[in-house]
Amino acid sequence: MLDIKVTHPAQNKPLPDPDTLVFGKLFTDHMFLMDYHTGQGWHDPRIVPYGPLSLEPSCMVFHYAQEVFEGMKAYRTPEGKVQLFRPLENARRLNSSCDRLCIPPIPEEDFLQAVKALVREDAAWVPHKKGASLYIRPFVFATDASLGVHASHSYLFAIICSPVGAYYPEGINPVKIYVEDEDVRAVRGGTGYTKCGGNYAASIRAGERAEEQGYSQVLWLDGVHRKYIEEVGAMNVLFKVNGKVITPALTGSVLPGITRKSCLDLLRSWGVEVEERLITAQELFDAADAGQLEEAWGSGTAAVVSPIGELAMEGKKVLINHGQIGPLTQKLYDTLTGIQWGTQPDPYGWIVPVE
Repeated sequence: MLDIKVTHPAQNKPLPDPDTLVFGKLFTDHMFLMDYHTGQGWHDPRIVPYGPLSLEPSCMVFHYAQEVFEGMKAYRTPEGKVQLFRPLENARRLNSSCDRLCIPPIPEEDFLQAVKALVREDAAWVPHKKGASLYIRPFVFATDASLGVHASHSYLFAIICSPVGAYYPEGINPVKIYVEDEDVRAVRGGTGYTKCGGNYAASIRAGERAEEQGYSQVLWLDGVHRKYIEEVGAMNVLFKVNGKVITPALTGSVLPGITRKSCLDLLRSWGVEVEERLITAQELFDAADAGQLEEAWGSGTAAVVSPIGELAMEGKKVLINHGQIGPLTQKLYDTLTGIQWGTQPDPYGWIVPVE
């Protein structure tokens, strides 16, 4: 059990208008911090006023990118209670990322206590508006003031929170994506299965090229054979082909998404056949030509599900479900958001209340 010290700001910020929230631009009154030093372990857990961090220019994270992060949300129910969705999955994935980046793990119970304590402190920032939520960003980074490629001896674990509006304020509109055939996001044996900043930095160039061509996202291919699909943008991706749902297997270069896992759990509980395997981009276009590519969607914390209406590769384009969200995608979205916001029952034990 952490002994978390709390320091309040001299004056709290005014709460924002829930109708004008923009993702990741406004932050709550407090943040959580905890230090690590070799021989001492994790220590000095504290909640302090949100504000700048003081770091040396030689801080190792700036030079060698030894850092990991998570993304999760707190939701307000119709009764006004605040709850989290599968937070221990975030704790486990953070530690998996830490292991790959040689960062000391954070005990799951400490992670959960820290998240709950910060959300409880800033509970007024959890929007009451339907579809809005409090985005939670835990992250860990190396703090040694030292140049040299080796693991740091000190780290900072921090959590910040940002109120965010509904991802689809005007309804879900399917996106257009194209198969990226130049850049790769990750390779097996690398850091593709982790949430580290380098993975996202590597995706920016292709994302900007896609946007210039009128596409919302890219569909990433594997870095070796350059034919197996992996993720769409910064999300996992799933396809309904001839009545069956297929999704790329977690081979080490694909992020093990918590929303992905939840989608698969729901699908299997509904009796939908699911396959996690290698999928070529050509297989998807062949399925579309045969009239068997019925639905496609990305999955992630921010959007929950993001339906795909058009897929393009090497000058060829296919329309999926007439460019509309499919019934199975809609059912997944409605069920997941219903559980998250407390408007549907949670028979799976996924919800953790913030007491």
